[in-house]
Amino acid sequence: MRLSSKLAFALALACAAPPAVAQDDGAQPQLALMGTVPIFWGEPADFGETLLGEAEPHWARAVLEQGFALSPVDYLSAEALAEYDYLLLAQPRGLSGEENVALDAWVRGGGRLLLFADPLMTGESRYGIGDRRRPQDVALLSPILARWGLELTFDEAQDEGLQQADHFGDPLPVNMRGEWHYSGTSRECNIPGDALLAHCRIGAGQALLVADAALLDLAGPYPHAESALTWLLEHGLGMARERMAEEGDSPREIVGTVGLATETSQNLSARTAGER
Repeated sequence: MRLSSKLAFALALACAAPPAVAQDDGAQPQLALMGTVPIFWGEPADFGETLLGEAEPHWARAVLEQGFALSPVDYLSAEALAEYDYLLLAQPRGLSGEENVALDAWVRGGGRLLLFADPLMTGESRYGIGDRRRPQDVALLSPILARWGLELTFDEAQDEGLQQADHFGDPLPVNMRGEWHYSGTSRECNIPGDALLAHCRIGAGQALLVADAALLDLAGPYPHAESALTWLLEHGLGMARERMAEEGDSPREIVGTVGLATETSQNLSARTAGER
């Protein structure tokens, strides 16, 4: 019996993905990785490239693997996130109500998140517009952003093309970037400088949010992209690792005891449904 191409493709990905396991002493910390930017897999032209591992690698993977063992995930359930202390979301697809609730609870329980959310993706892709394998053009994360007191905005009048944003002396490549603004009454986040970044202390956890994803274009790395990704990792995840090592905290130990009220879960789910 011949397997369908979709089923064979799914089996190949499942076999290639590393298992989500607890971190052993002395080994690199596990970093859960999810998003439509193909950091882990690259952009294979077809099933054959995927099966043979011949897809062009994404340059950012080597940067991430200098400090972390990568573990791709495709759904943010409470059970899946409980395996990890750190998470990178790179222009993720729209999250379901369950995923919004699970992500919020995981961060509040001590998780550390680095999120790239782009209001207008500009990077090249070998896949055409409308192809589900293409990086998502627009970030659709309003429910979780509203929960954290943030709104992602976009200025259509800005100059097109690659720019170098200056974040207090640290250059960061951007292209048709967004801006963070406060929303509602929650003030769990701080928006410094020109509003490209937002740093949030949410419960026992932290989230560093970037309002652009041109830094992660597969066609890169652009000038300063590798150094920018490194300092974003250090600022958003590295300092957290050091503090957790000192205090002995671990989201894996406390995420099971930290939950959201039923009303909060319903509110996040309702906002998610309203976006669709």
